[in-house]
Amino acid sequence: MAREFQRGHKARVSDLTQGTDLYVGVRIDAPGLTFDISCFGLDADEQLSDDRYFIFFNQPKSPEESIQLLGPQAGDTESFRVTLERVPDFLHKLSFTATVDGAGQMSDIGPGYIRIVAGGEEVVRYAFTGAEFTTERAVMLGDFYRKDVWRFAAVGQGFDGGLDALLKNFGGEVAEEEPSVPEPRATGPVPGFAPPAGPAQGHVPAPAPAPSFGAPVAAPAPAPAPTPVHAAPTIVAPLSVPQGAVPPPAPAPPPAPAPYGQSVPPPYGQAAPAPFGQPVPAPFGQQPPGAPQGVPQGPPPEGAGLQAALQKYREVPTGQRWTAQNGQLVRVDLGMDGSPVLARQGSMVMYQGKVDFGYKGAGFAGRVVGHVTGQEMQLMRCTGKGQVFLAEEGAHLHPVELQGDGICVSAENVLAFDESLRYEVRRIDGHGIPGGALFTMVFQGTGTVVVKTHGTPVVLPVTPTTFADSNAVVAWSAASQVIVSSQVRLRRHAYPGHSGETVNLQFRGAPGNFIVVQPYEV
Repeated sequence: MAREFQRGHKARVSDLTQGTDLYVGVRIDAPGLTFDISCFGLDADEQLSDDRYFIFFNQPKSPEESIQLLGPQAGDTESFRVTLERVPDFLHKLSFTATVDGAGQMSDIGPGYIRIVAGGEEVVRYAFTGAEFTTERAVMLGDFYRKDVWRFAAVGQGFDGGLDALLKNFGGEVAEEEPSVPEPRATGPVPGFAPPAGPAQGHVPAPAPAPSFGAPVAAPAPAPAPTPVHAAPTIVAPLSVPQGAVPPPAPAPPPAPAPYGQSVPPPYGQAAPAPFGQPVPAPFGQQPPGAPQGVPQGPPPEGAGLQAALQKYREVPTGQRWTAQNGQLVRVDLGMDGSPVLARQGSMVMYQGKVDFGYKGAGFAGRVVGHVTGQEMQLMRCTGKGQVFLAEEGAHLHPVELQGDGICVSAENVLAFDESLRYEVRRIDGHGIPGGALFTMVFQGTGTVVVKTHGTPVVLPVTPTTFADSNAVVAWSAASQVIVSSQVRLRRHAYPGHSGETVNLQFRGAPGNFIVVQPYEV
């Protein structure tokens, strides 16, 4: 029996089926409307860096045929064949989308779904209706994505801009060309592949044993006339072929530095690393430079008015557990895996759904912090099935995902974290440190910690001569050694002409260790 997914649900593909040669079917009932149903092959930055992996009517398969467009069949408006084990390594996400062509919007549709079929048997289905949407004209229905293993997520979120805005969101653009006569499209099953046996109007009934791959497959039973599918325009995207793609070979572009907390920073002397944390959209009221970030910046809805004015500030849809809504606001979806989140008391600015908030002290170590510095970290425990939005006094927020590694974060710079992480408070004693000590929290395991900073921080490698102001240090790699510098100086304004620097910390460690510093002093 197929598993019924709701929007935001995720699962490992291996928990759904042992197969990797999969059929993906999409059905949208909307008399009088036409749709472009496509698959975008995205890189680690969720960009379409190779336009050969935009699979649609005019480009029905990827170069190595790991993604193939099959056409309408078995009651589906559109269908695909995805062979996960053949997907190139540089692709991290396969996003299945639907956009309205011409007049209309997603709120006009009737029942619809995206489903996965393995060996002729439906294993998962995400159903939706037009009542879940308003003025959206482009919707991300579901994703296959890599996170140590292949996983599937039911997304069901979109925006008003249509196909043009969708392409721009993924790093491409629409080329204005004269329409050409499309090639005939295949409507039958791919040879050697086992799509579903007939129209899908609910769960697939218990079928006769499905033929294995390589065996002849009977033609599907007659299906209701599908909603017409429009030939999408040609896409223009960067022409570089990332590493892992098939011929014609070309050298991959140098990888951008990975987000802080996930990999080793670049060697000393090389280009500065990428901004700390994850990319976020421009602050409220500002336009992002260059390509859009976070909230898709598509064209406004037809006509002027309130919807057009607010479009660029709408909630960012990513289908992830933690999402940066802008530089000062993050959202956590507690329903993704059901595990609780610990956050500073008072940091919740809004929540949706059924969420419970309970007090949770930071334990004995937390009371020590509070007693010595007067800044005890009082936490609230967030549980339930809704979404919680967190912020604190306009501080810059940086969700940092840990995957079995560790990081030290100054206790004052921790906003929230997954309860699944192991954490403890450590004390660094030193003469000259305000309060007599510096307290840091050490996080280890798998999960996300949200770090807050004053301004945009910088990530630097640890060298034998790395010193930092105790007020400016935000975080450092767990393997680094911290020593209070002997060059202790008086606080600023101590006497005229003095440098004003407070106590310095020296960091030591093997190559690969790092520190994070904010442009701020008390």
